Amino acid sequence: MAVSTTSQVTHRWVALAGLCGAAGLVWLAFAELAVALPTISTELTIGLTDLQWTNNAFSLACGALVLAAGRLSDLYGRRRLLLIGVAMFGGFSLLTAFLSSLPGLVAGRALMGVGAAMILPATLALIPPLFPREEQPKAFGAWMAVAWVGQAAGPAVGGALTSALGWRSLFWIAAPLAAAAFLVILRYTPESRDVGASGGVDVVGLVASAAAAFCLLYAFTEGQSTGFDDPLIIGLLVVAAALGVGFVLVERRVREPLVDLRLFRARDFDGALTANLVMNIVFAGLSFLLALYLQTVRGYSALEAGLLLFPSTLTILALNPVGSRMAARLGPRLPVACGLVLLGVGTLLAGLVSTDSPYWLLLVGLLVLGAGLGLLSVPISDTAVAGPPPELAGTASGLFKMSSMLGGAIGVALCAALAKGIGTSRARDDAIAAGLTEDDLAKLDNALNGSDAAATVLERLPPDERQAVMAAYQDAYATGVAGSVRIVGLFALLAVVLLLWLWPRRTTLAADR
Repeated sequence: MAVSTTSQVTHRWVALAGLCGAAGLVWLAFAELAVALPTISTELTIGLTDLQWTNNAFSLACGALVLAAGRLSDLYGRRRLLLIGVAMFGGFSLLTAFLSSLPGLVAGRALMGVGAAMILPATLALIPPLFPREEQPKAFGAWMAVAWVGQAAGPAVGGALTSALGWRSLFWIAAPLAAAAFLVILRYTPESRDVGASGGVDVVGLVASAAAAFCLLYAFTEGQSTGFDDPLIIGLLVVAAALGVGFVLVERRVREPLVDLRLFRARDFDGALTANLVMNIVFAGLSFLLALYLQTVRGYSALEAGLLLFPSTLTILALNPVGSRMAARLGPRLPVACGLVLLGVGTLLAGLVSTDSPYWLLLVGLLVLGAGLGLLSVPISDTAVAGPPPELAGTASGLFKMSSMLGGAIGVALCAALAKGIGTSRARDDAIAAGLTEDDLAKLDNALNGSDAAATVLERLPPDERQAVMAAYQDAYATGVAGSVRIVGLFALLAVVLLLWLWPRRTTLAADR
């Protein structure tokens, strides 16, 4: 009997390794590309603003479809959907390595996002049937640790691969890793589904939610070039809000909703979802901007920039078990609130960067915000996924991961837009002080779209003006990054107030309602 029990325990943890490996690949793909964008921009002659779509396409496709994937996994089997997703992710990642145009890269990343949408909710939803309730926090802790290592270490991994093997290696290397995860899941993970589920996918709700997300992200991204007072951008924001309201109304009336609104009756679930959305907006936006800042302003290589952003991974891993223990003893509300405070404080410290700021200042900020992420990651995942009734596990995990992916995409688009707005204003002031003309100002505004555009503009200017514009460009970008990062740091601190109001002191899991 002891041998059998030991064998079962080993089997469970090997299965978890496969689940974590698949999820880790998704988060690595989500985070590692940002540090390679300047290299891709130079090699393919594509502006950095346009290249944001390679990041956003992955997040948007995954975020838009992850709810439907969670619902399908409840209906047809979580293991089955997971295996399909891993195969799609690996296959399309390999295909994208051979594409050289912006539309091709965007399409390839979007198709990878479709596979990721099938992976994330299934890997989370398979943990409760695999493990007894008392072991689930450890399993969720392992999943979240791998997810955050993938996300936090993504720039370092991306920088190392880009420097050693070229940016295309970010794509083709995922194929054999996905194949290994596929084989482990196939061999060790049992099937799980909602035996009482019936019906299909709410197509109207799916279209409404996906269209709302697309309009919002398109407005944030394109508004950086056209201006946010452009009628099209304003119209897209209004349409996004209208579609969001329409989505809620549809879900209240259809028989088989994409999102079972009963989930939102649990205040602890609402609090966990809110914290997850906030931390992904902040961390994804911050990571994207700092990766570009370290290369564009400070002159570091892709590898160096990735390694300089790595320290947050250390405190994430160190504080991850602390958050789990705090949640077990004191409930999840306290470590989540404390984690958001540390995230906000660390982000504010990281927002003190400038063209000549010492690295230790950024280092302290990364360590502090990493500690916050480590504290809150396990409590929110355990609350959001293990708390709801088992028949809603796929939907709950899908909604949880939708908030992660869309939060990340919104964070990148929003922070880039804020940095562009703040930086452009500062650059114009610096350029006027340097004696440049209105024509020069127009060129400088175009140069702020990306380092490749800046180089093209600078080559056409006389040496003296070139130095003035270059100094203004670097100062503007650093100022924009710092201002944007500080704004999202304040956003994280303000979110703590909302969280404490939303999440009651006495937590009752949805499963007990």
